[in-house]
Amino acid sequence: MRTSSSHPSFWRRIPLAFGAFFSTLSDAAYAARVEKLSLPEVAPVAPAPAPAPVPTPAAAPVILKEATPDAALQLLALLQREARLIDFTQENLGSHADADIGAAARVVHEGCAKVMREYFTIDAVRQEAEGSRIVLQEGFDSAQVRLTGNVVGSAPFTGTLSHRGWRASSVRLPKLSGQHDAAILAPAEVEL
Repeated sequence: MRTSSSHPSFWRRIPLAFGAFFSTLSDAAYAARVEKLSLPEVAPVAPAPAPAPVPTPAAAPVILKEATPDAALQLLALLQREARLIDFTQENLGSHADADIGAAARVVHEGCAKVMREYFTIDAVRQEAEGSRIVLQEGFDSAQVRLTGNVVGSAPFTGTLSHRGWRASSVRLPKLSGQHDAAILAPAEVEL
């Protein structure tokens, strides 16, 4: 069992979170591994007697679209330009005072918020207030609501909304020319 002192610090978790975010956007295999990690553990349920087999039509194959890294790289470049996010996550913070880190985090936060406002419209998935009791009826969209805690049985589920969730209702990333190298997140700077 890990003690709380063996958990990464808040400042160490920031680059981990952003790294996981962009890896999930750009690498489908990585996203699949993250999705497996985030699935809630379900208590085993005693198996019900098997009903007589009923022939069912073959399910249509799921067609996965491959994500290209260009949009993720473009977003990362915007976050670097406005918030110096890459500079912040690549810096070794161990030698800096907490006050200096806090001041830098404020600049990163303001820049990230600016990018989010300018290029995305973000809406809550659920409109209820966090902490309110809600009922999820059978057929609820499991892509929009993740069950956590002691998940047993079937819907309807009654629980407490611990996070409203976020959805991008619009994305307005700038168009890129064919010659643009999205892998260059920030060009090197040479002062003359």
